[in-house]
Amino acid sequence: MSNTVKVVGVTYKKGGRKYYFDINNLNLRKGLTVIVETERGLQFGYIVTDIIEKDKKSLFLPLKKVIRVSTKKDYTQHLNNLKDAEKAKKKCEELILKNKLDMKIIDVNYTFERTQLFFNFTSSGRVDFRELTKQLASIYKVRIELRQIGPRDKAKEVGGLGPCGRPLCCAKYLYIFNNITINMAKKQNIALNPNKINGACNRLLCCLSYEDEIYDALLKDMPKLGDIITKDDVKGKVISVDPINKKYKIETKDKLVVEFEL
Repeated sequence: MSNTVKVVGVTYKKGGRKYYFDINNLNLRKGLTVIVETERGLQFGYIVTDIIEKDKKSLFLPLKKVIRVSTKKDYTQHLNNLKDAEKAKKKCEELILKNKLDMKIIDVNYTFERTQLFFNFTSSGRVDFRELTKQLASIYKVRIELRQIGPRDKAKEVGGLGPCGRPLCCAKYLYIFNNITINMAKKQNIALNPNKINGACNRLLCCLSYEDEIYDALLKDMPKLGDIITKDDVKGKVISVDPINKKYKIETKDKLVVEFEL
């Protein structure tokens, strides 16, 4: 049995997050628009890669399938869905004010067949939106789902550029948010300045975790900050560690700073 599968990358909006789908024996290529199967039902999408082979271990299986290449009728329905979702967002915002709820709508989406209507929102705390759900359901006659999202999810939905100048990782390819800690920044000798280590979501940069395992491996052979050691007959306190260049500095009791290499 092959360890790879043929897939295409699909986004639900231009510049949005990419998901991989089984090609379903269809003749697909980058640039086509398609109807795909999702956990929420059918969705309209844009193919952003040609057919490629991916290792099954790198994917979340079982993969959903591309149902068909979209038709003119599909595209017209998609445009209508976008237009009506925007109207639903404005209506929901009116109801939020009316009900005096502490929440902000980030985006609204219909499933392609308009069987469900999804509202993503942010709030500073927990919100009782049961009455709002009833009001929306009575207006739109479809299943309503309101989902509170955090700052990272908001950044993923809205998109934007990171401090590196590139599109946000969360909006492009991150499926799961790893636990990011301040210790990761310390290991990498990054100044603990919020402007340097926080992303667009005002949380610690996801990319701090990308090289964390490498730093752990490099630091195994290095002395720790604050250790009192003796090296080449010089005794002192470790005041800085550079794992990439395998160097560290110690300060003697006479305030003499000496640099050593492993």
